[in-house]
Amino acid sequence: MVELMLLAPEDRVETVSDALGFELGALSVSVEDADAGSGVEHPLFGEPGMPAPRGGWQRSVLRALFASEQEATEAATLLLAQDWAQGIHVQSLSQVADEDWVRLTQSQFAPVEITPTFWIVPSWHEAPAAAQKVIGLDPGLAFGTGTHPTTRMCLRWIARRAPAAAPGWTRVLDYGCGSGILAIGAALHGARDIDAVDIDPAAVESTRLNAAANGVVLNAGLPEAANGRYPLVLANILATPLKLLAPLLCGHVAPGGDLVLAGILERQADELKDAYAPWCALTVADNEDGWILMTGRMAQP
Repeated sequence: MVELMLLAPEDRVETVSDALGFELGALSVSVEDADAGSGVEHPLFGEPGMPAPRGGWQRSVLRALFASEQEATEAATLLLAQDWAQGIHVQSLSQVADEDWVRLTQSQFAPVEITPTFWIVPSWHEAPAAAQKVIGLDPGLAFGTGTHPTTRMCLRWIARRAPAAAPGWTRVLDYGCGSGILAIGAALHGARDIDAVDIDPAAVESTRLNAAANGVVLNAGLPEAANGRYPLVLANILATPLKLLAPLLCGHVAPGGDLVLAGILERQADELKDAYAPWCALTVADNEDGWILMTGRMAQP
């Protein structure tokens, strides 16, 4: 396998990427900041599922993999011959060693500590000796493997609240369930009658499979499967949809019940407080790496 590395200005990145991937036979194309680690590095901050504020960095490195040196050389020659290729430079053409990609991928996912006694453990690892509760979960298509701060904060909240609150978790709603990790975590801590819903059918199927693998019983389905009120409602999505969903989510929280929201950046706290103010007062319950967990208690009638 051969890697072709190119340097391209910001306004050419998308065009070059499309040409490499769709017309010139690249097996894969990745884009990196050419100035990463330098004094002029310019991070691009974007939320999952939302477009980045810019299409690329001022100078981007594109790495394209080809099956052979001939294919890579032909691709570079054809690319640089285009009228719009001004400012694009070939940095290198190099052989890439064959790898056991499955093993390499697995090595990047180690057990994740939620609390000293509560862990997320991929199937190819042994659970730590201190683990009393374990979610067995492999990285997949659906969001929620425990490696993101928002997931960890939700699970920490469940684990810390469970000793006192779990007897009251007679119904739980995980809205935007992704992999089902929050619903599974709640079940392992004593929650019953759990509904896990998502707009993505692949996430619903992932939740069902993960629940079965962990010996957890829950109801997974599309959003219309959520019905009535729940003593605990969990939603780890993103700030914008959380604001739009405020009436719906609050309508599902039983009087005296808890609402737990994640996928929120620190700078978005006031926006969420304002959006939910007609129904409940949100407070910041946890923070990690620029993300926050917000919770609210639904008032008794």
